[in-house]
Amino acid sequence: MAGFFKKIINKVRNRAEVDWEELEADLIGADLGARLTMTIVDELQDLGRKISGDDVVDTAKKHIAQILPEDLPELTPREDGLPHVILMVGVNGTGKTTSTAKLAQLLKNKGHSVVVAAADTFRAAAVEQLEVWAQRVDIPLVKGAPNADPSSVCYKAHQEAITTGAQFLILDTAGRLHTRHNLMNELQKIERTIGKQDPSAPHTKMIVVDATTGGNALQQAKEFNKSIKLDSLIVTKLDGSGKGGIIVSIYQELGISPCFIGMGEEAHQFKPFKKQEFVEEIM
Repeated sequence: MAGFFKKIINKVRNRAEVDWEELEADLIGADLGARLTMTIVDELQDLGRKISGDDVVDTAKKHIAQILPEDLPELTPREDGLPHVILMVGVNGTGKTTSTAKLAQLLKNKGHSVVVAAADTFRAAAVEQLEVWAQRVDIPLVKGAPNADPSSVCYKAHQEAITTGAQFLILDTAGRLHTRHNLMNELQKIERTIGKQDPSAPHTKMIVVDATTGGNALQQAKEFNKSIKLDSLIVTKLDGSGKGGIIVSIYQELGISPCFIGMGEEAHQFKPFKKQEFVEEIM
């Protein structure tokens, strides 16, 4: 059992009476959010008897499972032969560029052809990081000059993906501060630019958040979602610190479905989100 639920069981087991305020603080500290926390606490108090650690865990698991959506279907190539365009957004430091590379490798390992666009043109290290990954896993990378217009890089990459018949195009955009409205406008410009060659693109818009940043991750998702309607969530640094509740909060507040989770730096530590596994093992 993962760290968070184990800690809850041990804490409740060793007490004669439940400290309800402390339990609330623990549930909120796991990033489950105030609304879900109060639902869980109210249900436990309504039992009208001494509460065990198992009661807390079972009630929390039940509500988490009720809130979270069913697992998303696998990303699949489009039937019309045009590339499935994936737009990756998120702030610096969340693991967005690494997640872009890992997703590209995962798709390639499934037999799909992939092109990646290094559209984070303001951070040279991001382009270099993607170049190293692209060479390692032998995936075509499109980049521009330093400080080039990210939209032009995305357009060029989209052209290449169409010309070569690539099944997927992943756009790694700049790690924007979610408070910078001009940078949000730039994301909208990328959307418009990609739409010139395929009005239905981008087809998947993913935000990458860091589980350990808690409420900040929810705020980031809110701001990006206002700018470009997001449909998918990647959560990184789910290393057993008991911070997985942010997945629940973001879905409950914004309806953005979790699609992948990152557990560490290595390529194999990135996998599709599975609700049952998350509830049983990660929380």
